[in-house]
Amino acid sequence: MIRLKLMRQTSTITFYRADDSTGLALPFADGGIRAGFPSPAQDYMDLTLDLNKELIKHPAATFYGRVKGDSMKDAGISDGDILVIDRSLDWRDGMTAVCFVDGEFTVKTIRRQDGKILLMPANADYAPIEVTPENEFVIWGIVTYVIKKM
Repeated sequence: MIRLKLMRQTSTITFYRADDSTGLALPFADGGIRAGFPSPAQDYMDLTLDLNKELIKHPAATFYGRVKGDSMKDAGISDGDILVIDRSLDWRDGMTAVCFVDGEFTVKTIRRQDGKILLMPANADYAPIEVTPENEFVIWGIVTYVIKKM
């Protein structure tokens, strides 16, 4: 079981510390789940999967965040989704990250362009955020997974 402990709530993301002290082994269809015709080979499943072990590579540096807003909807990140955020990873151009800008947290794709850092939304209703020396700015963590309710 993945348990969430409320850590901090902001206007755009509610943060939770990852609790990897528990485990819940769930049945796992290792052979894949076909999106076409069903496979008779998966009549039974002997393997199990623990989501804590699958999603959390660096427990001390991993947090969850619940998304508020729709600025990343075209990247598959919707209002209410849960982000798995790893603070131990270094960022590279094109990564999706949780950033702290002028007192607020936001999730955006980081782009380096012409010597500038741009925080790119994935929704045409929002403009990119150009990070300048005047901004209080930190790349807080890299988004490694998005958990969503269907």
